[in-house]
Amino acid sequence: MVDDAFTGVQGQLGIAVACRLTGRSRATHYRHRHPVPRVRKPRPSPPSALSGVERAEILAVLNKAEYADLPPAQVWARELDAGRYWCSERTMYRILAASGQSGERRRQATHPAKTVPQLQADAPCQVLTWDITKLRGPDKGEWYHLYVIIDIFSRYICGFTVERAESAERAEELIRETIERNGIVPETVHADRGTSMTSKKVSQLLIDLGVTRSHSRPKVSNDNPFSEANFKTIKYCGEYPESFNSLGHAREWCESFIAYYNHEHRHSGIGLHTPASVHFATADLVREQRAVTLAEAYARHPARFARKPEPPPIPKQVWINEPKQETDSAQQNA
Repeated sequence: MVDDAFTGVQGQLGIAVACRLTGRSRATHYRHRHPVPRVRKPRPSPPSALSGVERAEILAVLNKAEYADLPPAQVWARELDAGRYWCSERTMYRILAASGQSGERRRQATHPAKTVPQLQADAPCQVLTWDITKLRGPDKGEWYHLYVIIDIFSRYICGFTVERAESAERAEELIRETIERNGIVPETVHADRGTSMTSKKVSQLLIDLGVTRSHSRPKVSNDNPFSEANFKTIKYCGEYPESFNSLGHAREWCESFIAYYNHEHRHSGIGLHTPASVHFATADLVREQRAVTLAEAYARHPARFARKPEPPPIPKQVWINEPKQETDSAQQNA
């Protein structure tokens, strides 16, 4: 606004009058109109500055093998104790920053990417998976621990127990008892990365039996889908209690439910057969009987069906993380 007023007055009354009316110094006005280039003189190096050679020597000291992981304060103190003074601690930081080494000097832990577990079973007793879940006890903060071992092909619960606490010793015993009772050593046992699952006792047992150990990736629950789905089935059961009165109550309820699950529950993932039927190889006979019943129903009322009905198929293979199939276009472009 002042510049606009100055320009308007200047055109009519001249620069001197315009400066007087607007309160602007004529010297300032002319200096702004004809600025003198300002030449900055280089700042002289202070007497205390280090030479380039000295800075290179200090950087070499900081990067010695025995000092490579240490902060400048540690290097400064150790060199001083050895009777050598190079510069101040702060100058050491400046030299490191100038060379792009101002970050963390200590070696950082590196963890290679965990491989995706890819497990396949085409028959019972090939791949077992197990996990532990908590069951609410009678008092606040009191929990019981349900261990469950599942055959991924048949979904049959091969072994289980309910304990007051999670224990690697009890886990090892349960796995051993389950394998002995089944009479067949599985090819692979899969679990997540809990303390019991990765314990030395469990690992040594599987090594002794010649069983391949498999673990989920950290914080990836989908790598153990059969155990997670089973726990959801248990806890979403209509009869599942809000809490258990005692350890005996929890064991009794779980035993009853697992007997129902193995022998009565028709599982959608195995053609609506019971896990026991698939595990003990009676599912094909049951499917044949179902096919006969559906054929008779079709013969009586064919108009009621869009096509000839067939019983749900039983999967021939079951996977944990099945490899993705390449599309035809991707194969052509390869």
